[in-house]
Amino acid sequence: MPLGDLVENRNLVLCVIGVAALALFGAALSTQPLPFLFAALAVGLGSVAVQILIPYAAHLAPETARGRVVGDVTTGLMIGIMLARPASSFIASISSWRVVYIFSGTVMVVLAIVLFCALPRRTPKAQLGYRALLASMGLLFMTTPILRRRALYQAFLFGAFSLFWTTIPLLLAGPEFHMSQRGIALFALAGVAAPIAGRVADRGWSRAATGAAMLISALAFLLTLVGDAGSTTSLVLLVAAAIPLDFGVQGNVVLDYRALFILGAEYRSRLNGLYMATFFLAGAAGSGLGAWAFARGGWELASCIGLALPALALIYFATEHRGV
Repeated sequence: MPLGDLVENRNLVLCVIGVAALALFGAALSTQPLPFLFAALAVGLGSVAVQILIPYAAHLAPETARGRVVGDVTTGLMIGIMLARPASSFIASISSWRVVYIFSGTVMVVLAIVLFCALPRRTPKAQLGYRALLASMGLLFMTTPILRRRALYQAFLFGAFSLFWTTIPLLLAGPEFHMSQRGIALFALAGVAAPIAGRVADRGWSRAATGAAMLISALAFLLTLVGDAGSTTSLVLLVAAAIPLDFGVQGNVVLDYRALFILGAEYRSRLNGLYMATFFLAGAAGSGLGAWAFARGGWELASCIGLALPALALIYFATEHRGV
C-alpha cells in the first residue's frame, strides 16, 4: 500500500491485480497443500489492489465530495467481501471449489482491462526511495494522533465483526440450527449493507456518526443473546443483528477514511497502510478469539466478547475531544 505514495498509481493497481489473477489460477490448479498455501498468500498480496484504489479515489475526488466518493469505493469493497461468502458457497455447492478460483481469476483479468481503460494516470510527487518510505511510516504513526485513534476505533469494531462472521457459521451448522452450506450462504446475505457514512461525513457529522456506529455494533450483539437457541425467533434475531453490525463497521471505516485523507495528499497511501494493518491484525485476533470462545463456552461466551469490543471502543471514544 505505501507504494501508492511513490509509484504511478494506475500501473501499480494493474500489476497488483495481475498478481491476484495469477495466484487465483495457481490456487485452482494446486493439488498439494504447500503450493495452495503459497497461492493463498499471493492472493492476499494481490487483494491489496483495492486498498491502493481507496486513496487513489480520494486524490481524484473534489474536496466537497471526498467523503461520498471514498464511501462509495469502500462500500463496494465491503459488499464484495460479504457477497464473496454466499457466492463462493453457491458455486462450490453446484460445481467445485476449483471453479470458485477460476471464476475469480477471470474476473480479475476483466477488471484489469476495465481499469486500464477507465483510470487516469497519477504520478505521486514523493522523492523518497522505497526504504525511506517504509521507514517514514513509524514516524508517521507516532506523530499522527488521529491515525492512532481512528485505527483503534476500527480495530475494536473489526475485531467484533470478524468474531461474529467466524463464529456464526459454527453456530448455524451446529446442533441448534443444522443449517446446510447453502443456508449459511443465504444468511451471509444479511451482511450486505450500503452505509451512507461518507455523505454524513461530508456534512460535518462525523463525531455523532462515529458514536452511532459503535453503539449499534454493540446493540447487535445484545440481540443475539435473546431467544432460545435453535428457535425461529433466535434465527430472526441473528439476521437482525448481522445488519446493524455490518452497517456500523462499514460506516465507521468510511468515517475514518474521511478523517485521515484530509491530513495530506502526499502520504495518504502510507496512512492507509498503517490504518489497514492495525485493524486487520485486530480482525485476525477477533477470528481466533471467536473460535476459541465458541469451543469453550458456545455462542453465549463468543457473543459476550463480541459485545465487549464495541463497548471498549465507546469508552475510548468518550475520551475524544470535539473536533478530533
